Amino acid sequence: MAVLLLSLVLTPDVGRAGPSSVLVLGRISDDPKSHYQQLQPLLDYVVPRMRDVGITEGRILMARDPQQMASYLRRGRVDWVTETAGTAMALGQRSGARPLLLTERSGVGSYQSIFFVRRDSPIRRLADLKGRTLALQSVQSTSAYLVPAMELLDHGVHPQILLTPQDAPAPDSVGYVFARSELNISTYVHKGVVDGGVVSSIDWGRETSVPAAFKRDLRVIHRSEPYPRAVEMVRADLSSPVRQRLQEVLLQASTDPQAAPALKTFFGTTGFHRVDAGTQRRLDRLKAGLMRVRMDVE
Repeated sequence: MAVLLLSLVLTPDVGRAGPSSVLVLGRISDDPKSHYQQLQPLLDYVVPRMRDVGITEGRILMARDPQQMASYLRRGRVDWVTETAGTAMALGQRSGARPLLLTERSGVGSYQSIFFVRRDSPIRRLADLKGRTLALQSVQSTSAYLVPAMELLDHGVHPQILLTPQDAPAPDSVGYVFARSELNISTYVHKGVVDGGVVSSIDWGRETSVPAAFKRDLRVIHRSEPYPRAVEMVRADLSSPVRQRLQEVLLQASTDPQAAPALKTFFGTTGFHRVDAGTQRRLDRLKAGLMRVRMDVE
């Protein structure tokens, strides 16, 4: 995998200072070949429309994890990255990267975290999860890790990682395990392996994540406030003309029929939107929540 990543996407290991004719689109990836195919069509659409600000070439640079991507952003090796809201805010904290636009995927611009239990469970609210177990997805997930951890802390319940679902959490904590996929989360809860689980509102309505045969035996106990589904981020020192033109091109792409195939390939994107005051408050809350989760949970 490392060899594939290097041969496909890595540029020489040097920083970039000052203006450049190359626009570099970044992605955190464990599957560089697949993600390259998803990113390239939109980059091919964007670059010709940015010649008036000096952009004549586009490149793609993959990172193995958020820490590496933050380094690329700090050093000017990546100009623009698309990520989930939680990871986007983490990149902002580590590199100073700034939100450019909100990203709508498959017609959905925001989602919630859904806490659920078996229908016959005595658990009715988050406070009832003390001394219980919870299935989450992975530390990279906004809706199935970061937001749930924030919600639990806000309700006086301290999350505590467990080695296995059979481990017992402290009486005043909720023990959580990583199930890796939404289907595994719903399966764990349905089979009684854990007491509760969390998935996004999108996955709650998706048969492949929470099958109907499971859902009739499950019950929602809490919904978080909505958060942006994805965010386009740009490095802190990207020149203002390039940043503004990139924003204009992406906003126009939402209504340009020529961009439709590229947007569909770009993770099912159906539109880009400006960051309004309400959304900025939610992003700021995620940013503050990240710090709290790192200090109090991790």
